[in-house]
Amino acid sequence: MPDELRTIQVTVNGTKYDRQVRCRKLLSDFIREDLRLVGTHVGCEHGICGACTVLFNGQTIRSCLMFAVQADGAEITTVEGLARGGQLHPLQEAFWENHGVQCGYCTPGFLLTALELLQRNPNPTEEEVRIGIAGNICRCTGYQHIIESVLAAAAKMGAKTV
Repeated sequence: MPDELRTIQVTVNGTKYDRQVRCRKLLSDFIREDLRLVGTHVGCEHGICGACTVLFNGQTIRSCLMFAVQADGAEITTVEGLARGGQLHPLQEAFWENHGVQCGYCTPGFLLTALELLQRNPNPTEEEVRIGIAGNICRCTGYQHIIESVLAAAAKMGAKTV
């Protein structure tokens, strides 16, 4: 039944949650509405734009394409989970310093996509960054500042843990 309620347990940004959700509720809506973490944006609702990207057990997913009940037992990181103790994550700093943000709507998705890329490849080439972020769409920029931001973050983080 689509309106049936299920209890799920998820860890989001290090905090454990037990919540009842409708079986057909999207993960993006659960994150935004139930947990009030509104940094995860919903753009196209078809998984094409990347605005709703989150880390799901360490891998990027489009949260608009997954039901919240499918996240039962998962560990999720949203953009709100990047900063620690009032300090921006080096990736966030690099986006700020290199003008990788314009209107900001797509930025959370780009940040989490770039984070996964840098975890897999801490020293990517410009071409590798272009390929790595190709699934995210920004309607404001020509992507150059976003690419420069990811490369600057890689340099900034150096041998640090991403």
